[in-house]
Amino acid sequence: MKKEEDNPKVAVLALTSDRGMAGAYTSSIIRETEDLLNRLEADGKQPELYVYGRRGVTYYKYRNRDIADTWEGDTDKPGVEVAEAISTALMNAYMKPAAEGGVSELYIVYTEFINMVVQKVRVLRMLPVEVIEAEHEAAQPGFDAPSDAGKATPLYSFEPSLEEVLDAVLPKYIQSRIHECLLEAAASETASRQNAMHTATENARNLIDDLTRKLNASRQASITQELTEIIGSADALNNKEE
Repeated sequence: MKKEEDNPKVAVLALTSDRGMAGAYTSSIIRETEDLLNRLEADGKQPELYVYGRRGVTYYKYRNRDIADTWEGDTDKPGVEVAEAISTALMNAYMKPAAEGGVSELYIVYTEFINMVVQKVRVLRMLPVEVIEAEHEAAQPGFDAPSDAGKATPLYSFEPSLEEVLDAVLPKYIQSRIHECLLEAAASETASRQNAMHTATENARNLIDDLTRKLNASRQASITQELTEIIGSADALNNKEE
């Protein structure tokens, strides 16, 4: 496990998309990322940006924003390989000492898939991992306390040692969590694209109906004018013959 350091540098990973036509999917991620970067800087932190997805990479490169690392390709179907590459790069940055440019925290900005209609942008602090010890619940008035209340928490023995076990487990944990976020983001991207295409289709149909009504009205007006001219000409000829 990495020891605590007075290190202001933190890593921020933004999960965007490779392709467009997904509504406000990427723009929502970028907006939340910008808010997070501003909050971290206001707290005296020095955020380093990592971006996954061609749309996000293009956005930040166009604005000359410093990017520590980027990954592109297959945002709609991320595999274990890309999750491993991202987790390896972030873990290396986290395990480096501050003097070598290491970071003390890791944040991930991604879109959580709720259902096909609702997707929410989330900010997840991945590292450092906090271990919270469970406390015994106090007995409520009128109820007897549990028989095992006040007993010591069971001890666990780690072999070869606690530090070595956590050092081996932590990278796998981070990789699995990053892969989970990538899959959530991929599902959200697909849902956002389907919703955007559905909205575009409905708008196109409404536009077609509106233009069709205008065309029919214009055609009817033209036919009415032609009939009026024919009837007027016939009346003029009849009056001339009389």
